[in-house]
Amino acid sequence: MYKRKNPIKLDCSVYLAREVLYGKWKVGLIHYIGQGIKRPGALQRRLPGSNRKVLAVQLNELFAAGLISRKVYSELPPKVEYTLTEFGATLLPVIKVMGEWGDRYRERLQEVLAEK
Repeated sequence: MYKRKNPIKLDCSVYLAREVLYGKWKVGLIHYIGQGIKRPGALQRRLPGSNRKVLAVQLNELFAAGLISRKVYSELPPKVEYTLTEFGATLLPVIKVMGEWGDRYRERLQEVLAEK
C-alpha cells in the first residue's frame, strides 16, 4: 500500500486545494460535468488522450471528496451519471478564471510548453 513520504500541509489552503484537485483530468472533469456532461464515455471524448481507467479513478476521488455525486442505474448495460454537488459547483468560478487566464496568455503558455 502507498504511504505518503511528505505529509500534507493542513495549515495552507493552497496545498489543501492542490491535494484535492491534483490529477491530470480532475479540473477538466469538473468543468465538463458542470457543463452538463454526465456520462463517463462522453467525458472521455471531451478529454483527448485520457483513458477510461484513469478517468474512473479520478472520478472516484472527486466523488470521495464530495465534489461530484454519482447515480447508478440498475439496467443492462450498467449506466452511471455524474453531477456536481453544491460543494463541487463552488469550483466553477475558479475554473472559469483559470480558463480566462489561459486565453489571455495563450501564446506565452504555448511557447513555454513547446520548450519542454
